[in-house]
Amino acid sequence: MAKYLSISELSKKLNLVNSSNKPANYVLRYWEKEFKQIKPKLINKRRYYSSEQVELIKMIKFLLKDKMVSIEGVKKVLNTKINKLDDHDSHSLKASYYKKELKQKSRKILDRISRIKKYGKKNSHKS
Repeated sequence: MAKYLSISELSKKLNLVNSSNKPANYVLRYWEKEFKQIKPKLINKRRYYSSEQVELIKMIKFLLKDKMVSIEGVKKVLNTKINKLDDHDSHSLKASYYKKELKQKSRKILDRISRIKKYGKKNSHKS
């Protein structure tokens, strides 16, 4: 079964919080109105986001907040037919988002490997 995040969980995960450090759910609701691609599952009037929706929203946040692209600009980017790193223009905004995600995931994997190696060395000396 696919994992769904509530609007509050997603707001926290994306660090969309207000000055009191509470989830800023209104940001996601606003983005829903602006970007037709965001389609949460509604259950009992509560919003739930699939992993695909989470990835889309992460890209929107990256473009708006990190790259300072306007809402209209993000709409144009989302409407392009370019997918992942198959992009013919490796300097495109979508490609830079996917590169950033790939770097973060690679860093996490390398950190885990280094912790495993370190743990293995400590335990091998105890024998």
